[in-house]
Amino acid sequence: MKKLFPLFAFFLIISIISCNGGKSNSTIGQSKDSDAVEADASDSTIFGVCGESTGMSTMQLLTDAGDTLDLLIDENPEQPVVKGGVFAGDKMAVTAVKENGEWIATNAINLSSLIGKWTSIDKNFEILEGGVVKSNVKAESEPWTSWKIYNCKLILNRDTFDVDNLGADSLYLENDKGIYTFKRLKEK
Repeated sequence: MKKLFPLFAFFLIISIISCNGGKSNSTIGQSKDSDAVEADASDSTIFGVCGESTGMSTMQLLTDAGDTLDLLIDENPEQPVVKGGVFAGDKMAVTAVKENGEWIATNAINLSSLIGKWTSIDKNFEILEGGVVKSNVKAESEPWTSWKIYNCKLILNRDTFDVDNLGADSLYLENDKGIYTFKRLKEK
């Protein structure tokens, strides 16, 4: 029995060392964190505010990173690049490409125009600053509670939409399930 005790103690110590005392390996956590960073890095949206020198076919964007971009806007009447208008001082979300040394907007959403109360046959909600959505329908089974822009697409909870049109009184969203039309509720 005395000869087995050192052997048992040796295997017990080896087991404790290999299990790392029951603690999780820190590299696994780091791997998860780096995956999250890589996922965020894939967002091509540039956030900022419209500058003063904005015209019909150009938009000055003062980015949240502190840069000033002069973007060309190739407006196609059938599929406009800018949704919600271009007004100095408005918050914008833009995707763009650089061609021949010039920035060209490929998609733009006026976030200041997106903020507000919207309604449809089965939805009545308010998009608020800070990524919050407030539902005004008590009986709704899965109300939207959050929003964000990712690659110039609107994400409401887990639903991802292209913003097809954003006007003073209408919002058209599209995804693989269809096109959704909303009317702006006016403040009283």
